[in-house]
Amino acid sequence: MIERTLVVLKPDAVQRELIGKIISRFEDNKLTIMGMKLVKVDPQLAKKHYTDSPSQIGEMGNKTLHATGLEKSQEIFGTTNPIEIGKQLVEWSRLFIVSIPVVALVLEGEEAISKVRRIVGFTDPSQAEKGTLRSDLGKDSIARANAEKRATENLVHASGSVEEAVQEINLWFKGNELFPVKENNPN
Repeated sequence: MIERTLVVLKPDAVQRELIGKIISRFEDNKLTIMGMKLVKVDPQLAKKHYTDSPSQIGEMGNKTLHATGLEKSQEIFGTTNPIEIGKQLVEWSRLFIVSIPVVALVLEGEEAISKVRRIVGFTDPSQAEKGTLRSDLGKDSIARANAEKRATENLVHASGSVEEAVQEINLWFKGNELFPVKENNPN
């Protein structure tokens, strides 16, 4: 099925001038850019992207707790509660995404969401599978970022589901900023 998905090239990808390499990886995998723009993210957009939803906070907290371990998490965050850890991570992520302009992309293709997730790789670049963007181009780890009390610099954000992709595309792009939807695309 043809899908659309949102990808945000985060500040570390922009600073390291990796935009072309990242885009090439998507295009080499038969994904088409349907919208692209440079965005200076304001705090309101950051808050809408990195929400206070229990599911987003819990997911971020659980990944970090797993990557960092109980003892280190207690030391860094003062807790091992994934929700409390996730709240801090959301705040760090918001600060990171507003630090410099980022590149937002809408990609379209067959099974685009799962394809992009495979290309991008696991959240933690130090644990991402070889051949993924985060493994090949990432220079960070969740554990190191936590120890330095900052967001993980993992190059990109990619939508995780059809529902999330629709919400995020509508958050980052107005309809007239995108190429027309293909006829068999439900987004």
